[in-house]
Amino acid sequence: MSEKRRRGGGGRAARQAARTGAASASELPYVTRNVPYYEPLSEEALSTIEQNADTVLEEIGIDFRDDPEALQLWRDAGAEVDGERVRMPRGMARKLIQDSAPSEFTQHARNSERSVQIGGKNTVFVPGYGSPFVRDLDNGRRYGKLEDFQNLVKLAYMSRSLHHSGGTICEPVDLPVNKRHLDMVYSHLKYSDKCFMGSVTHPDRAQDTVEMAKIVFGEEFVANNCVIASLINANSPMVFDDTMLGAARVYARNNQACIISPFILAGAMSPVTIMATLTQILAEAMAGMAFTQLVKPGAPVVFGTFASSMSMQSGAPTFGTPEPALVLYGAANLARRLGVPFRSGGSLTASKIPDAQAATESTNTIVATGLAGVNFALHSAGWVEGGLTMSYEKFMLDVDQLGMVQTFLNGVDTSENGQGMDALRETGPGKHFLGSTHTQANFEHAFYRSTVADNNSFEQWESEGSLDAAQRANKMWKKRLAEYEAPPMDPAIDEALLDYVNRKKAEFPDANY
Repeated sequence: MSEKRRRGGGGRAARQAARTGAASASELPYVTRNVPYYEPLSEEALSTIEQNADTVLEEIGIDFRDDPEALQLWRDAGAEVDGERVRMPRGMARKLIQDSAPSEFTQHARNSERSVQIGGKNTVFVPGYGSPFVRDLDNGRRYGKLEDFQNLVKLAYMSRSLHHSGGTICEPVDLPVNKRHLDMVYSHLKYSDKCFMGSVTHPDRAQDTVEMAKIVFGEEFVANNCVIASLINANSPMVFDDTMLGAARVYARNNQACIISPFILAGAMSPVTIMATLTQILAEAMAGMAFTQLVKPGAPVVFGTFASSMSMQSGAPTFGTPEPALVLYGAANLARRLGVPFRSGGSLTASKIPDAQAATESTNTIVATGLAGVNFALHSAGWVEGGLTMSYEKFMLDVDQLGMVQTFLNGVDTSENGQGMDALRETGPGKHFLGSTHTQANFEHAFYRSTVADNNSFEQWESEGSLDAAQRANKMWKKRLAEYEAPPMDPAIDEALLDYVNRKKAEFPDANY
């Protein structure tokens, strides 16, 4: 090949990649991994956990409390029901799940371009969930209000590295407990067009979520497609209560996704060892997932877990430590073996503010989340104080980290452009690549660009106010909210949603339960 021909090809593959969108992976509505899973447990260890989980279900059992309908479903299916204790023949729960639960499913968004694929090699990053408090540098820690909830929905909508609007991003405590779900669901549907999560605090509130989704998506579409994800927590150890069971029944009957999640602080709510904790998680998750299949075979379901360690000195939860990461890796592997999507992980920290502790603990958790192959990564942005608080600043810092994890999971570009032979030929020995055709064609997307890190000189950093990362994030979230524009919604649909919300609120008095 002539030298002229070699030089003439410089950057051609890069330009083609840019035209076809190959360089815009960060704009995709979810992550599809191109790197291997990290699986530290052996086949023998995994098989032992599966056998032990079946023993738990067969000999110890799971309590399904205050729900006669759930007990009757189990009785009819052939389980042994003793009071509220359900014992399942060995292999029963696994068979119910594998016979009908989908291994992968689409959650449809109001904007079809933002729909997400849950399961397989896909990862969906989802904001934090359930915090009663919010925090920012200007106003400190305080109870969340509807305005905070709406602000966080808007920030999630504007964040490319978040693929989902989430659910109870914070509790709007300025609204009555028995009515606030209506405003939260409306806010997700109005201020974002990404996928969202429904209310689970009462079966009636779950049904309200379904009815509001029908207004937006149409009754027939909802009947045949997943448009809502819901978080159904086990009351570990080995209990499901009537609130969670009632909400799960509503969503499963309506063909909507239930994320069955044992909530465990090891040492208090499970044994202190990794193998025993994984055994309990698998038993609880299988019992909950099998229940959804008894309600409606084929209803989408996700194997979830929230598992962390605790200080054996104080009893306080701890995050970002090695043992929960090993539990996460093991649970993800067990979910793949079971053949269902997996939820876990996030950006977890016990720190009260977005400081070095928060960065270290959150990084340790979100890296494990990526390597393990989590499909639905709840609590990916904003979480501080062990989940009690949503921090505006940490929300922005976490979103930046999620972009890095997404870039890593995209893997290595092995295409002609990725091989870069044109650049090597054009530049040759002893020169730099800054001016090469390949570099010029690739520079915009060559490396991940942090939105909050400061990489300038000391002098420039000092001249710009000597801001730390949290202070820069403070400016960023304010700028984002100032620039926010709501996604379009048909005025007739908006009117119908508001009419539903107002009618439901008028049906009963305010209550804080």
